[in-house]
Amino acid sequence: MRALLRALPLAAALLALAACGSGSDGAGRPCTMIGSEAGVNLVVPDGSRVAAASLRACWNGTCQEPRIVLTPTSKAVSTGCDGDGPDAVCGASASPDGGKSGFARLHGLPKAPVQITLKLRDAEGRAYFTHRLDVTPRATFPNGPDCGEGPPQAVLTVANGQVTVR
Repeated sequence: MRALLRALPLAAALLALAACGSGSDGAGRPCTMIGSEAGVNLVVPDGSRVAAASLRACWNGTCQEPRIVLTPTSKAVSTGCDGDGPDAVCGASASPDGGKSGFARLHGLPKAPVQITLKLRDAEGRAYFTHRLDVTPRATFPNGPDCGEGPPQAVLTVANGQVTVR
């Protein structure tokens, strides 16, 4: 009986520790600590001409001009399978697709209309594309809708001289 009484506080502490680490918002599935940042993602599917991008975002009388680092985009290319059965192992590799993308971090970005001016520059530094538009960023859910809302983001895609917003 004494051994049971001594083990009881340890068992209670372990149970409490396990409950603290679950990260669940009561939905029955664990939520990770993955987060997201407020900002605008830029995608240029045909990035052959773009060497640099700049963005100016304004709301509530303040503006931000964050740095955007463009990186090449890629697509998945199948490397085949080792058979046709349900246990076959298949593979893929990343292959450059000619696009470029970048992310503009915007501190305090609201889920309300934001005026954005986007400029794309060529290798000589000349602006060859300038577009002003109003964007309403939406909340992100980096762990899924059952794990709480993250900061807002928007995605701008520049293709064929047009900007689409997602």
